[in-house]
Amino acid sequence: MQAQRYKKHIRTYALLLLSIISISCSAPSVPTALSQLLDRNSIKVGTVYGAGTFYNGAGGPQGFEYELLAGFADFLGVTLDLYPFYSYEVMLEQLEEGNLDIVATGDAVTSDLQQRFAYGPAYQYVEQQLVFKAGTDRPRDIQTLSSPIVAVSGSSQVHILNQLLADQQKPDSQTAIVTTEDSDSEELLQQVALGDIDYTIADSNRLALQRRRYPSLAVAKTLQSEMPMAWAMPLNQDDSVKAAIIEYFGTVHQSGWFTVLEDKYFGHIRQFDYVDSRAFKNAAESTLKQYLPLFKKYSGDLDWRLLAAMSYQESHWEPNAVSRTGVRGLMMLTLDTASDWDVSDRVDPEQSIRGGSRYFASLLSRIPARIGSPDRTWMAMAAYNIGMGHLEDARVLTERQGGNPDLWVDVKRRLPQLRQKKYYRTTRYGYARGDEALQYVENIRRYYDSLVWLDEQDKI
Repeated sequence: MQAQRYKKHIRTYALLLLSIISISCSAPSVPTALSQLLDRNSIKVGTVYGAGTFYNGAGGPQGFEYELLAGFADFLGVTLDLYPFYSYEVMLEQLEEGNLDIVATGDAVTSDLQQRFAYGPAYQYVEQQLVFKAGTDRPRDIQTLSSPIVAVSGSSQVHILNQLLADQQKPDSQTAIVTTEDSDSEELLQQVALGDIDYTIADSNRLALQRRRYPSLAVAKTLQSEMPMAWAMPLNQDDSVKAAIIEYFGTVHQSGWFTVLEDKYFGHIRQFDYVDSRAFKNAAESTLKQYLPLFKKYSGDLDWRLLAAMSYQESHWEPNAVSRTGVRGLMMLTLDTASDWDVSDRVDPEQSIRGGSRYFASLLSRIPARIGSPDRTWMAMAAYNIGMGHLEDARVLTERQGGNPDLWVDVKRRLPQLRQKKYYRTTRYGYARGDEALQYVENIRRYYDSLVWLDEQDKI
């Protein structure tokens, strides 16, 4: 598995770091924050619940911050003691009181917070955006809003709003800020989409996640750009834990694991198409119902929602769909593929779904066994679009250029090269519309995420 390879690479650096620490700590001295953490064999970490931070999914703990934190605990060779909070302020108070070693808020770092806490290196940068519902009047000036801006108590959004309103104070200003502990930022975005509140502020990561579910979310203006995301530590402790965090992020960047992780959670959602997202959501809540039993029946070991997402990308769930190249039906099968999988009528929904499912499963089985999930799934999906031969050409180009041919995040960068002469003339199978295959996979990943969420909400 790719994750295991990364962890082995990271552990090598960790052992070197810990050797240095043990040597430096062998002389009589005051115990450091890191040595105390290592002595108790655990790290106490706070975070907040959320899709981008931490939640308990069907397969266990999940979330971008959770995986980063679990990697850091593994890097140090200690147990991860994770404490999820509902409140930013309560969590930060626990950090100040010394009950936590570090805090991963999944929130941006503000100047106010920098006066209260020490921070590790920035690992992402986000924008803070004023959000409203599409179709309503777009606000132009945050100083003259007729309705309040609602934000989560203690969040970076509250700090930014207070700063902006103080810096730009006008005599006729009527904008009010309402803070809440009862809703997180993802719920506030939902409330904007449903028309329950008029405005909120969200960082670009959270907004990207929620726009797939609520396409009506629109950006009025960006209030602040390039805000760093970083882990917080107690302000007055020594720098030993901070040094370990710096070393950790250096290793995960060097190994490529951070890039893989970021792509997993955010790589496919940063592009947003309002019309497409809205059309998909409407189709999922209406058209999909008549085909849902067939996707479930013929999915086999596949996730039926993934199969349905592929079908939407292929045909928009239109059984009589025909492409310019002559492929037809819900799963857009060629004549040869239909023949290979006993499909006599490509526009028959049941035959198309059965044939498409079996064909995709066969492609998945042909991906080298050493390639872990979800990389093998995305590669098989690309092969469904452009063929296994062209996928292998992209993997060969990846290896030639120093990338990892077993990682989707590396291979997808080379797919567009398949339509560039200086590259495709060196490949076995020649020209291919690799850029379309890349977009094909990324679209399906977005549709799949949306279907998972709609399914969990019992909306399909």
